[in-house]
Amino acid sequence: MIKNKTDVLIIGAGPAGTIAASLIHKAGLQVRVVERMNFPRFVIGESMLPRCMEVLQEAELLDAVAAMNFQQKSGAKFRRGDEVADYKFADQFTAGWQWTWQVPRAEFDHALANEVVRKGVNIDFEATVTDIQFNGDKPSFTLVEHKGGSLEEIEAKFIIDASGYGRVIPKVLGFENKSSLDPRRAVFAHVKDVNRLEFDEPNRITVVVYKPGVWVWMIPFSNGNTSVGFVGSHAFFQKYAGDPKAQFNALIQGSPFLKHRFRDASFIFEPRVLESWSSASDKFYGDGYVLTGNVTEFLDPIFSSGVMFAAVSSHLASTLLIRKLKGETIDWEKEYTGKLHQGVNTFRAFVAAWYDGTLEKIFFVKEPDPLIKRQICSVLAGYVWDLENPFVKEPEVALKRLVKYIEAGKRYQ
Repeated sequence: MIKNKTDVLIIGAGPAGTIAASLIHKAGLQVRVVERMNFPRFVIGESMLPRCMEVLQEAELLDAVAAMNFQQKSGAKFRRGDEVADYKFADQFTAGWQWTWQVPRAEFDHALANEVVRKGVNIDFEATVTDIQFNGDKPSFTLVEHKGGSLEEIEAKFIIDASGYGRVIPKVLGFENKSSLDPRRAVFAHVKDVNRLEFDEPNRITVVVYKPGVWVWMIPFSNGNTSVGFVGSHAFFQKYAGDPKAQFNALIQGSPFLKHRFRDASFIFEPRVLESWSSASDKFYGDGYVLTGNVTEFLDPIFSSGVMFAAVSSHLASTLLIRKLKGETIDWEKEYTGKLHQGVNTFRAFVAAWYDGTLEKIFFVKEPDPLIKRQICSVLAGYVWDLENPFVKEPEVALKRLVKYIEAGKRYQ
C-alpha cells in the first residue's frame, strides 16, 4: 500500500473542493484532492447567485469560468399565470455583484478542476475514501481506493469534506441528521429551446408557479439548451402515471404557458428524477476536519442557493484553516458554524415562506415598495450576511410583518 503525506486533504472536486484547493495552494500549503467520480460528470444545481462571484475571484478561478462563455444571469423572474415578478440583481439593496452565470454543471465543475490542476494541485479522480482514522489534533489517516483497486494511505494535518451528497465524514463518524424540510421530488430534463427568443428570459432563471406547492424552473444556457424541472411533493407526482418522461410531458401539456413555451422542443436527455435532497449535519467541524457545501446542509433548489453556500462555506473554511495551520487559534463555532447558520437560516425562512404561499403574496403584489423589493432582491442574490437588511437580520419576522401589511392594504413601514 502506498503511503503519502500532505498538509490538507480535500474530499470532493466539485466547486467547494476546487475553491478550497485553489485558496490553500495559493497560501503555499500542500494540498491533495480525491474525487470519487470521473469528470466531466452530470450534476444538478445550474443557476448561480452573484454572491459566488467574489469567492471565484478571490480563489483566482473567475477568469477560467469566464473563458467558458456561459450564459450570464442578471436576475430571477417569477410567474403565476399572467402575473410576473422580475427581480434584477442590479437593483439590490446590498452592494455586490450584479450578475452571475447559468451553467451546465458538468462543464462548470470540469473547468474549475482543470484550472486547479493547471495551478499545480493534484486531483485524483475515481478515488474513493473507504476509511478515515482521526487522531484528535494529530494528523489523520485516510484510506483511498483508486481505480483498479490500488490502495493509498494519506496522512493529513487537516481534512476538508467537500463531498456533497456523498457526505463522507458524517457517514464515517455517524452524525448525519435529517433535514427539517419536507421531502420533495423533481422531474427534470435539458431541452433544445427553439422558442427562447420569443420570451424575455435567456439572462435569468424563471420560476413558474404550477399550482400551490408545485413549481417549475427554467434555466437557459448559452448553448441554446434549457434546463426544465418540476418540483413538488411525492404525493403530487403519484397523480401522474408512467415513467419520468411521461410525467414530464403530461406536466408540460397541463400548463398553457409551458405548452406554448416548449412547443417543438426536443430532449437533450430524457427526464430524470431527483428526490429527498434536503440534508443536514449535527456539526460542521471537529478535531482535524471541517465540512463544506452540501455536506453541512442542503435546503431546496427553489432559490439556487446550493452552489452559493458551497462557494462561501469553502472560502470561509479555507481561510480559517490557513490561519490555523499558521499557528492561530480558531473559534470554529463562532467564526464558521455561527456564520454559516446565519445565511442558512435566512434562506430556510425564505424556503418555508415559498412553500406556505407567503412569498407569492409578496412577489405578486401589484405595487411593491421599491426599498423592500431591493432588500428581498439582495437575499435572492445570495447576500444573506448583510445584517443591515431586515430580511436577513430577522427574516421570519420581516416576511410575516410584510404579508400582514399587504393583506391589510397598507404601506409597509
